[in-house]
Amino acid sequence: MLWQVAVARWEGRDDGAVSAAAHGEGTPDMRTDTDHPAGSEHGGLSRRTVLLGLSGGLALVGTGLGPVLSASAATLLNGRWCSPARGRLSSAYGWRTLNGVRAWHAGWDVANPIGTAVYAAAAGTVVRRGWNVVGGRTGNGIVVSHGSGVYTYYGHLNAFRVGNGASVSAGQRIADMGATGNVTGPHLHFEVQIGGIGKDVNPRTHLTNRGAVLGGGWPTLDPEARGQRVKAMQFLLRQRGRSITVDGYHGSQSTATLKAWQRAVKLVGDGQAGPKTWPVLDYVLRQGHGGDHVRALQTLLNKHSAGLLVDGDFGGVTNTAVKSFQGLNNLVKDGEAGPITWQAALS
Repeated sequence: MLWQVAVARWEGRDDGAVSAAAHGEGTPDMRTDTDHPAGSEHGGLSRRTVLLGLSGGLALVGTGLGPVLSASAATLLNGRWCSPARGRLSSAYGWRTLNGVRAWHAGWDVANPIGTAVYAAAAGTVVRRGWNVVGGRTGNGIVVSHGSGVYTYYGHLNAFRVGNGASVSAGQRIADMGATGNVTGPHLHFEVQIGGIGKDVNPRTHLTNRGAVLGGGWPTLDPEARGQRVKAMQFLLRQRGRSITVDGYHGSQSTATLKAWQRAVKLVGDGQAGPKTWPVLDYVLRQGHGGDHVRALQTLLNKHSAGLLVDGDFGGVTNTAVKSFQGLNNLVKDGEAGPITWQAALS
């Protein structure tokens, strides 16, 4: 039923999702920051409030306490959001106790070595960049405005890759993970803020509701999605013999093509590109390969700032780009695009 789907998404659950425990939502990693924003809004809406709103046919209006839902929540899976960094989720959003002090943790921590790439979680404009740029957060940080009062914050950075005022695209490299400020180990402190800078919501839930997996994972794209990941999907379908226009729009033709291919390979023909579809659709690629599957890979690398010519030739330049991307995401630098590299590129 529709209300069950909406409640599941409000709670951050998704069909086929890995359990919270497997994602590290249990005991917070002690090697994390002690961010505690003054005036930050935290708490949550009750399930009863959600059910009452849905039973009355009303949208759950954004309050700064959680993501905006409506009866058409599936349209949020539109490809506009992605994971800001690949790594282990080491400390959860909410109250926690560090060194005997109970404090509010306004984001999720994604742990990986210093220098791991940090990407813009959605398109927007850099509105703050520097040291302690938001009250209560320490170290080098970036704030990106996504319009309509939605902001993302990236903290404890080791290096900046974009300037203040820069326009950024979803998946563009904007910084390197670090350990600046009040930390005891390298990680990205990531926040989503709605209604103003400092008004935090659960960023993992926010991304989950939009088809992205914080820390990295196969994305979920619904019909009507747009962007580079849709282009990659279309290139892969064309490599598999399907007639399809590569335009980055998962419209009616693209959806019908994906549904037909899904049914042909014994998947659910729902037109949704998700965790069941991507591992079957992609290829293991290495230097010397050529074709639309290589164009798909090049397109995804360009989403993450590679700057490649999308020519379908897995030559020396693409091989170098794959190795660079693998290194920036703490993967094995072998130049082979296998399932882990594809998943990272799609994240």
